[in-house]
Amino acid sequence: MSSLIASTRFSVLDRSRTREGHTHPEALRDTVLFARELERLGYHRFWVSEHHGVPGVAGSAPTVLAAAVAGATRTIRVGTGGVMLPNHRPLVVAEQFGVLESLYPGRIDMGLGRSVGFTDGVRRALGRDKGDAEDFEAQLRELLGWFDGTSPTGVHARPAEGLTVPPFVLAMGEGAAVAARLGLPMVIGDLRNRDRMRRGIDHYREHFRPSPWAAEPYVVVSGTVAVAATPEEARRLLVPEAWSMAYSRTHGTFPPLPPAERVEALTMTAKERGFYESGLAGHLAGTQEQVAHELEAVLKETGAQEVLVTTSTHDRDALLDSYRRLAAITSG
Repeated sequence: MSSLIASTRFSVLDRSRTREGHTHPEALRDTVLFARELERLGYHRFWVSEHHGVPGVAGSAPTVLAAAVAGATRTIRVGTGGVMLPNHRPLVVAEQFGVLESLYPGRIDMGLGRSVGFTDGVRRALGRDKGDAEDFEAQLRELLGWFDGTSPTGVHARPAEGLTVPPFVLAMGEGAAVAARLGLPMVIGDLRNRDRMRRGIDHYREHFRPSPWAAEPYVVVSGTVAVAATPEEARRLLVPEAWSMAYSRTHGTFPPLPPAERVEALTMTAKERGFYESGLAGHLAGTQEQVAHELEAVLKETGAQEVLVTTSTHDRDALLDSYRRLAAITSG
């Protein structure tokens, strides 16, 4: 193992993806059990996500799910990747993380994003529109103010005020500039678009202003990493998610993950095939030796301090095996 990989933290974001033939409750229970396995493997953080009205994702309430994960684990850091701040009042978000930090002190992370829903219907149901994302920086400032007791309202967030819950900005596009201005750690993806990722990281480092939350830039790169005994097996891990993405692009809805063998037997239209092949490309996938080599290149290129792995697939045993093999790379 290289010294560069050895000095890098490796963490996991699990989206609680639903699978064909399995229920939403199963997906959530799988997430909690998965966190326990990854804690045993030595991963640094385990984060959960927020999606609303998406057929293929069970994780709609990340702070609730984070509480279940933290209660089932002992040492791994637990957080959100992320809470979508435009969907919520900052006071309520501060209160939720204050409760989490009070129950599980020193283990909670607050990953925050600016998405406002997958479709127009979801945005209407949330009482939000696309323009609400433009207020992300102001919402973020308000949220942080509840922790340090500087709200001009005279109201105090209980039990958040006075607690330290590390904030991270999920930086897709504009997020890198916000993270730099506020002096916050940044999570940026994905590994398939290295040029865009590098531009975002360069902007972040160039404009970073030290803050009470971070004295210097802290970069987490996120994306799919699949490790298996052979390159072919690693590629098969990518198949269910690639097809779900292709289906969503051609049918307008994001389905549960299908088994790889069903996808491989499908007759696809040219448009579906194009999106599917694109979905398979650019990820870090292969044997342990191949992935170690690619990881080394990514870390040299980005200077990232941490990698947040976001892999999902239908076969849970194969997924856990992939994370075991990745842990073997990162722990020597």
